[in-house]
Amino acid sequence: VQLQASGGGLVQPGGSLRLSCRASVNIFSITDMGWYRQAPGEQRDLIARLTRDGTTNYADSVKGRFTISRDTAKNTMHLQMNSLKPEDTAVYYCYVRKMARNFWGQGTQVTVSS
Repeated sequence: VQLQASGGGLVQPGGSLRLSCRASVNIFSITDMGWYRQAPGEQRDLIARLTRDGTTNYADSVKGRFTISRDTAKNTMHLQMNSLKPEDTAVYYCYVRKMARNFWGQGTQVTVSS
């Protein structure tokens, strides 16, 4: 399984970004997928999760601002990030869980700064 993340960049506070993660496998049957992020000197934290039945879960820090979704026709998941704050600055990693293990994308940098 290979994952290709894209969409990171530099954005001003209050701005928006949309991250994408394209998988090399059919994601329709994936039971668990989502996004983690890791800020400098911090641990990698789960911020958004999407299960096969469409259930979503978000970390409190992003709830109401971030939205996870998937496009099964394109084997791609997205993370729409609105109202970005400087504390959202981190490397964002997508994952899918398959065959009882997590597969990771390469990470994409998001920097929120004026």
